[in-house]
Amino acid sequence: MDDAPLPKPVRPCPICGKPVVMRYRPFCSQRCAMVDLGRWFGGGYRVPTDEKPEDAAPEARSDDADDKP
Repeated sequence: MDDAPLPKPVRPCPICGKPVVMRYRPFCSQRCAMVDLGRWFGGGYRVPTDEKPEDAAPEARSDDADDKP
């Protein structure tokens, strides 16, 4: 009896559904990998939430008082 594990079933490319190429796994090509990366950068994979977003940058405080002699 062979005790070697069975190979995992290979899923198709999550972007276009074509067979996966090992070099770009889990994608079929560099193009699909870049499409996925663009979706990450563009916020396409956000998880919806009811929370309000925090300010991206806190307000700059005025340091004018420190400049006076």
